[in-house]
Amino acid sequence: MARTCLLVWSCCLILASPNVVHVLSTVVPGVGVNWGTMAFHPLPPDIVVNMLKDNGITKVKLFDSDSPTLKALSGTGIEVMIGIPNNQLYILADGIEDAKDWVKENVTAHLHDGGVDIKYVAVGNEPFLSSYNNTFDNITFPALQNVQKALDKAGVGDKIKATIPINADVYESPSNKPSDGNFRKDVKDVMVQIVKFLQQNKAPFVVNIYPFLSLYQNADFPFEYAFFDGSGKTISDKNVSYTNVFDANYDTLVWTLKKNNAEDLKIVVGEVGWPTDGNINANNNLAKKFYDGLLKKLAAKKGTPLRPGQLDVYLFDLIDENQKSIAPGNFERHWGLFRYDGQPKFPIDLSGKGNDKMLIAAKGVQYMRPQWCVLNEENKNLAMIANEIGYACSESDCTSLGYGSACNKMDIDGNVSYAFNMYFQMHNQDEGACDFNGLAMIVKTNASQGSCLFPLQLAGAGERLKLAYGASIIPGLLLAFFTLM
Repeated sequence: MARTCLLVWSCCLILASPNVVHVLSTVVPGVGVNWGTMAFHPLPPDIVVNMLKDNGITKVKLFDSDSPTLKALSGTGIEVMIGIPNNQLYILADGIEDAKDWVKENVTAHLHDGGVDIKYVAVGNEPFLSSYNNTFDNITFPALQNVQKALDKAGVGDKIKATIPINADVYESPSNKPSDGNFRKDVKDVMVQIVKFLQQNKAPFVVNIYPFLSLYQNADFPFEYAFFDGSGKTISDKNVSYTNVFDANYDTLVWTLKKNNAEDLKIVVGEVGWPTDGNINANNNLAKKFYDGLLKKLAAKKGTPLRPGQLDVYLFDLIDENQKSIAPGNFERHWGLFRYDGQPKFPIDLSGKGNDKMLIAAKGVQYMRPQWCVLNEENKNLAMIANEIGYACSESDCTSLGYGSACNKMDIDGNVSYAFNMYFQMHNQDEGACDFNGLAMIVKTNASQGSCLFPLQLAGAGERLKLAYGASIIPGLLLAFFTLM
């Protein structure tokens, strides 16, 4: 799970240092970004790092420890949280030796002069999600312990801390009031152990908070309460008034920690953001509204009622990721401040001053040939369209065609063309990927319609993970085609 004002070159201060480039940032202090790479053709790391620097972003959170990514971050002075995927927790929980090997390969190998400024190691990602059915409950804490011990043995544990990015569903409040918050009963024991360990090692509690999901998952959720205008519902709790769900959620965690003898534990918001497509409430306008309010709040250092002052926050996400699972919703592939190709989506002022300027786009991006795959108007065999559209969407990404999404207002020809083009582009514009039993044809004119972008594939992607889109057909999409025919 986009944009405005940013660093102009005249505002950058480059200090001559042997290896490190220091950038005078215009980003709100304490604010960083998540950099996920679950895309069929992700942007090259060096291009992304230059984009971070151009926009004054000095903190980044990763979901792995990919060597090319860390190499690109070397010498930049950008503070980094590297990640350990959940599927690696088993081996790290098994013993300290594996953890020591992991730290040697993924941490200390990058700490040379002019290397990477690693501050945190994220052990897993939201491993206690209720949807995981307790899969990682018994291995996450041992993995955390072993990684921190390995950092200590490597002599870097005083500067680099292991922690766990945790979804906000590990705590709950039966009344929806923060003061009634506590850990979920099924994970309470392990969470208390983790909290105590974080305290002992002076590591932060990292929590992911998503006001959008509160709105998405509850049809009765008050719309304005997801934002920061203060114009909607207010919740009163022990003489404290809450005007937005972010503050209420954060302070529910504060109360939870207090009840478990960890009142002073540092909190870092590991993910917070707003998607721009894939749902009726996921669009550029609402994303801008959300980020404008959030960044102004962070710039003012208001904190929350129970934790006033500066908050440490990582915005989610830097770039759209079109290989993410859409099990949570079609919006999952559209959290980026930037499109897949590094183009900013909307104005956002990372300084929190409210200026309407676009972020600086990625430079040096190369695309494949300017050609698109569309419906062949001379061979519109409607009886075959449903099967072909289903196949195209199952092997690509049709999430922008869903109800309320960016491409939802096209006619049936436009919908079919969009699906065909997504398949064509994600298969590297292979001529055989634009056939569909004679229903499709390649054109040289941009097929985009209005706000619906028909993307071009990025060039030079190299070896990629195998597509895993088996569940990506949008519910109701095929029904819509049958209805229109």
